[in-house]
Amino acid sequence: MKTFPIPTKEQVSPANQAIFDNLTKAVGRVPNLYAAFANSETGLANYLTFSSGKSSLRAKEREAVNLIVSQVNECLYCLSAHTAIAKLQGFTDEQIIEIRRGGASFDDKLDALVKFVKSATENKGHADAQTLENFYAAGYNEGNLVDVVNAIGDKMITNYLYALSDVPVDWPAIPQI
Repeated sequence: MKTFPIPTKEQVSPANQAIFDNLTKAVGRVPNLYAAFANSETGLANYLTFSSGKSSLRAKEREAVNLIVSQVNECLYCLSAHTAIAKLQGFTDEQIIEIRRGGASFDDKLDALVKFVKSATENKGHADAQTLENFYAAGYNEGNLVDVVNAIGDKMITNYLYALSDVPVDWPAIPQI
């Protein structure tokens, strides 16, 4: 596979340089996958606008979506990043592993979400009817469904970019499951 460039601040456009500065202020560095987006004049800004949009999902729900989608897509980069972020959201190591395995027995509503997202991701949007019914029975509504689809799409973007670029993972190592 061709080596995919990870540009430095000096190698990107002025607009991307400003985003690099903001990322450095917010997270202390520019993660490699975000830097890879900056190979495009507009890719990084477009992705960050989409991924930071408002949602009816709570932060922990979004992290659960990020973890299960990345697990289904076998994205080591996103699993590593979102394991670290999930810990900041209050998930334990055991809970993170359980979510990656496709459930969340420690929280009934989250369990319905994770099982639904796993089914939807594995089946390219055609979730098992029972997991969809359970999603609604857990208290989610049609607006939440739209926001879940957006969250899945967000993660698919980064999962695919990693799969196609194989950028070096610059997050702490995670356990294999």
